[in-house]
Amino acid sequence: MTEAASGTGREDSSGAAVPSTGDPLGRVVFAVLILACFGAFFLTQRLKHTPTVVASFGLDPYFSPYPGGHVRREAISLKLSSADQVTVTIIDSQGNEVATLLRDLPVPRYKTVSLRWTGHRGTSHGYTVELSSTGRTRELVPRLYGPLAAPGEYRVRIGLRHHHAVNLPRSFVLVRG
Repeated sequence: MTEAASGTGREDSSGAAVPSTGDPLGRVVFAVLILACFGAFFLTQRLKHTPTVVASFGLDPYFSPYPGGHVRREAISLKLSSADQVTVTIIDSQGNEVATLLRDLPVPRYKTVSLRWTGHRGTSHGYTVELSSTGRTRELVPRLYGPLAAPGEYRVRIGLRHHHAVNLPRSFVLVRG
């Protein structure tokens, strides 16, 4: 006996059996899933359009602070999307701190900060301000008195007082001579 003949189903105009619409709990679960999908979509869109804390960042891929090195200092520049106090640290490939270039420097929103790392280990004892090679921007050169760091791969960590620390994804290599 078919569903239509037993009275549990319906027939369309051609006489074919049409399945029943199901129970109300199934409809509620389906509606909740659809709403959850829409909510996830809008949350994802909002996260994609939230500006990152570090608006831009640049550095040279290689440098050598040793005598005869072509690039004697690592150029680091950054721009923040919101004002904050910045700590800039150089870390090695294992995540160990090698040098602290700046500690709690107030940086205004969208102002580019340019630094030069001389390759020395330790914590900066102030910094000097020098004109860049183009003469258009000022660069901060931290005063570090420790020994030179070993050749290897390094990254920059930017610590922000009102946000979390950011390990920048690009690395640079300190090479000997």
